[in-house]
Order: sequence, then structure tokens, then C-alpha cells
Amino acid sequence: MEVINTSGRRKTSVARIYMTSGQGNITINGRDYKEYFPSEVLQTIVNQPFQTLESIGKYDVKANLRGGGVSGQAEALRLAISKALVVENAETKTALKKEGFITRDPRMVERKKFGKRKARRSFQFSKR
Repeated sequence: MEVINTSGRRKTSVARIYMTSGQGNITINGRDYKEYFPSEVLQTIVNQPFQTLESIGKYDVKANLRGGGVSGQAEALRLAISKALVVENAETKTALKKEGFITRDPRMVERKKFGKRKARRSFQFSKR
């Protein structure tokens, strides 16, 4: 198996990965993923595509993560891994799509409008 290069995005986070067959090592920005994501929940989010296909420990992943927060980065990495698994074997797309791992979540932070305190929050009106 050659190197598969894909990317995933979530909010303002971008994950670029290089996946090869191996022992299941996941490296993020030069660090182990368990060190990068100390939370157990975020570690399971990263491993969900492998758990769905029952292929834990079959692929090595090197990832570059930029932008956003830790949960957005974990979900961007999950999308990138799912896309790489589909490139490697197209038959896995139905199982991953059923779990919702292939679909990019388009929700972004709404920009602040002028004349408002936040994106939609107006100043308090008081009639005296």
C-alpha cells in the first residue's frame, strides 16, 4: 500500500494526513495522539473510523493539525482518516457514511455584524 494523502476540516481546524499500512501508530504534529489528545473522548473520536471497520492497528497515520480547538481538530482528523480509508477501499464507504464520518460538518462561527454586540445580540433597549 502506498501513502494516501487526504485532508479533513471542521470549523476552523484543518487536518492533513498521510496514511500507510503499519502497526497502528498515530502521530500528530510529531507527537503521539494520546499525548496530543489527553482526553479519552477525543481519542475515541479519532479511532472511530478504525473501530467501525474493525481495522485498529492496521494503519499508520501521520497528521498535521492547524487551527481551531481540540474538539474541532479531533473531528477534522476523523474526517481525514475516513476519507483515506475510502480511498484505500471503496467498499467501506457505506459503513462510514452510515455512521456520518464521511460528511463534512459545515457549521462555522457566524461573523459579528456592525452595530451589534455579537453576531446577533443587540444592545439592551431601555425606554424611560
